[in-house]
Amino acid sequence: MGLWHHKASQRGGCELGPRPIDLHLTGLRDLGTDIREDGGRLCCTAPRLVGRELILSLPSVGATENLMLAACGGEGTTSICNAAREPEIEDLQNYLCVCGAKVSGAGTSTVTVEGGTLLHGGTYTVMPDRIAAATYLCAAAAAGGEVRLTGAKERHLSTVTAALREAGCAVTSDNGGITLRRVRELRAIRPIHTAPYPGFPTDAQAVLMATLAHSRGVTVFEENIFTNRFRHVDELTRMGADIRVSGRVAVVTGAERLHGASVRSTDLRGGAALCVAALAAEGETAVSGVEHIDRGYEDITETLKALGADIRRDDSLDAE
Repeated sequence: MGLWHHKASQRGGCELGPRPIDLHLTGLRDLGTDIREDGGRLCCTAPRLVGRELILSLPSVGATENLMLAACGGEGTTSICNAAREPEIEDLQNYLCVCGAKVSGAGTSTVTVEGGTLLHGGTYTVMPDRIAAATYLCAAAAAGGEVRLTGAKERHLSTVTAALREAGCAVTSDNGGITLRRVRELRAIRPIHTAPYPGFPTDAQAVLMATLAHSRGVTVFEENIFTNRFRHVDELTRMGADIRVSGRVAVVTGAERLHGASVRSTDLRGGAALCVAALAAEGETAVSGVEHIDRGYEDITETLKALGADIRRDDSLDAE
């Protein structure tokens, strides 16, 4: 395939605790890449990439995706063992196959890539965003309304819809999408344990917690993916939520009511959770730090407004 040379900055994203990229780098090195750090940049060079068996120590979505892409440009067969099983992995496989790649096994713990095939363009429809879908389902549950998510796939977020049903919502789905309607006062549910797919998604933990902050009873959340993913808790307590955190566990005692407050988003999903809580709160809530929310939603303000929320964007809040 010729000489491969690339320079990239160190990873970014939300500050959720350690997010090492050693799985990415180890896999690329195993395929034949020389990687060195130069002033905060990673310089990657390879005369050629050669397929082999790669074993991930944990099923990282990003590492699985990166190694799938790299293996397509290599020679021979690459097997990625203990691969992530999220729907996005299968979606990437389907896209690559449309472009001429030979990839199989996505959705299982082993993904196989036959390298050496020249790729070409193609037309492909990307899967619906399942975490955005979970956010809007939680928003309707928190506000006490009804929402129809056209195109959403319940099989992609069945653990979330199961939790919302248990909490007091009627959720139905068909080939056209998902419909949720809150049918009674929200109540506590069985403990939530985040886990790699098909377990409960860590990205939906914050928005569900915000929904259940105004419920009857006590719900326990255990975060098993990131060590610092309860940063939204302090902001929710400003709104009257009763949440106690100990290590990886958050105990949510449903508050009789939430009230508006000035709160700050410190990460993407935590910011979305504050918007969800604000929909259930009395009075006005001002959420700053919306640049975090912008990273994961296509104009969440206009979407919620279209659903009937009294919401507006004021970028001067972040300028203060």
